[in-house]
Amino acid sequence: NSTDSPVAVETLDDVPEHVLRGLPEDVRLFPSAVDKTRLGVWATKSILKGKKFGPFVGDKKKRSQV
Repeated sequence: NSTDSPVAVETLDDVPEHVLRGLPEDVRLFPSAVDKTRLGVWATKSILKGKKFGPFVGDKKKRSQV
């Protein structure tokens, strides 16, 4: 339909710099497999169960906000 508004697609430019700097090694942001308009978190190699990441910075969000 030509009257539909274009869907905004999240890009790396939308991600705050501190988030990009804080990504663990071997973790990247790419288009989500669930929602192609959003970015998803992808591992570039296997991550062992129980692996801890951090420290985290930024605003704490409720599950319903992400």
